[in-house]
Amino acid sequence: MKLKLTLLAIAIINMSVAFGQGNNYTQKYTKFEGLALTPPMGWNSWNKFSCNVDEKLIKETADAMVSSGMKAAGYTYINIDDCWHGDRDSLGFIHPDAKRFPSGMKALADYIHSKGLKLGLYSDAGSQTCGGRPGSRGYEFQDALTYAKWGVDYLKYDWCNTEGLKAEGAYKTIMAALQKAGRPMVLSICEWGTDKPWIWGPAVGQLWRTSGDIFNCFDCVEDHGTWKSFGVMQIVDKQDGLRQYAGPGHWNDPDMLEIGNGKLTPGEDRAHFSMWAMLAAPLIAGNDLRNMDKETQSVLTNKEIISINQDSLGIQAFRYAKANGFETWFKPLSHGKWAVSFLNRSATGKKIAFNWQQEKIQDDVFNKTLNANTIIYQIKNAWTNKQLGTTKGSLKTEVPAHDVLTLILEPK
Repeated sequence: MKLKLTLLAIAIINMSVAFGQGNNYTQKYTKFEGLALTPPMGWNSWNKFSCNVDEKLIKETADAMVSSGMKAAGYTYINIDDCWHGDRDSLGFIHPDAKRFPSGMKALADYIHSKGLKLGLYSDAGSQTCGGRPGSRGYEFQDALTYAKWGVDYLKYDWCNTEGLKAEGAYKTIMAALQKAGRPMVLSICEWGTDKPWIWGPAVGQLWRTSGDIFNCFDCVEDHGTWKSFGVMQIVDKQDGLRQYAGPGHWNDPDMLEIGNGKLTPGEDRAHFSMWAMLAAPLIAGNDLRNMDKETQSVLTNKEIISINQDSLGIQAFRYAKANGFETWFKPLSHGKWAVSFLNRSATGKKIAFNWQQEKIQDDVFNKTLNANTIIYQIKNAWTNKQLGTTKGSLKTEVPAHDVLTLILEPK
């Protein structure tokens, strides 16, 4: 009897030790579910304003998003990028720069929410942000609590000054912190594609960068010495082989839009927007919404192009053909529809003679087929909203240099 009691006491002690070693303190490293079921749409301060951000700019941008029709078109997030930070207090809690944001972030969030919009903020997994402000390394749980208290809805989390860190672990840590804080937020993984975030990112965040930064040109590479940024077409090329990882709630992110920032032609703006829509990419505008011309506004609010991007299937387009700077892309849509983009990357116009019934379009990744011999499709130009007949005949037209023709095919 004494032996049995002794064994029972040992078992109880062992159980106590096991619980004492942390079995009751597991963390949740997975993202908030139900967010970004279509690619996020919004605005970010970095491409146009870099570190020159303040409360006045953000409020005026929120106002402009509503008055310009951007909100009605589906844009939701007002995202403040780097350089909003002030210092940490004696307990380690971050505060906004008091000169730039004198009312504080909670008041700013309340203002943005009053417009029916959502607030996004920026931080970094390292000791400092890319702009030299306080990073979140070592303060992840404090920062998450602060963001939740302020009412933040979206967190862009960068990867500067991260010596010795492993990306997957660092992003799991900030997600665990956000989960503990309890306010659902979209997590934008801005790790530049270095550690293949499309492999582990779908469980941790809603979107992940697939490359380095975009540069405001159509077809170039900007060499900064120790790093490079890429033109619109270079970013498109970097999406090869990634489409199987994208879908509702988890998106490949080819970086923010440069439309309206003054260096792209109107045709290049259309091509840029069309390809981001085809790629099921987040549509995060990067221009000055307060001073948009009508042409920029018409591109960013084009209803049909946005419908391609926001389609509920969430399937990313694939490149069907390319030759001499001319490419054909297909994207399956819901209800049996398809989007097609004829992209002219070359410096001269290109003529199209596309016989729908001689082409059988097969998407092996998502098991979708476009066969114009068995189904007749009505063709609509997504940019002009004009009907172009059906797939019974051939498509014969010309696409200007650095421009695009984007079509929506709908079964009759």
